[in-house]
Amino acid sequence: MEIYILRHGIADEPRPGMRDADRALTAEGKKRLREVLQVARHADVKPEIILTSPYRRARETAEIAREILHPETDLIPGNCFTPEADPCEAWEEVRIHRDAASVLIATHEPFAGLFAGYLLNTPALTIDVKKGSIIRVDVESFGLQPRGVLRWFLTPRLAAVLR
Repeated sequence: MEIYILRHGIADEPRPGMRDADRALTAEGKKRLREVLQVARHADVKPEIILTSPYRRARETAEIAREILHPETDLIPGNCFTPEADPCEAWEEVRIHRDAASVLIATHEPFAGLFAGYLLNTPALTIDVKKGSIIRVDVESFGLQPRGVLRWFLTPRLAAVLR
């Protein structure tokens, strides 16, 4: 399975009284995210399923990913993809979809970096996943502990150069 970990784009700054989960993507965040996803589309990224954090900025990110990469893809929200989620619980959710050839997860930091390390069976690995970045990790078996292979990591800055 190809697993794509997509960190949400640039979001509104928190305001007094605003819940973190309600922050939306900014216009600049949407623009940069679209640039990254256009490059990903040229790399034949076409997820069968998109799993997303229920937070607004991640849902908006997932919707843009679906629009650009594969409009027929189902969006499935899950609390196991929020910023402080447990990678083990997220892995259990991914395992439910083991028949899919590819899954995209729209999520946040620090979860994105932690989950990438978990999939690579290197939980101590520190990965700084910038807003709007996407990582591809391939996993061949679905045991209790994944043993993935990092295929690539695309940041907005690199996508701007490639376009």
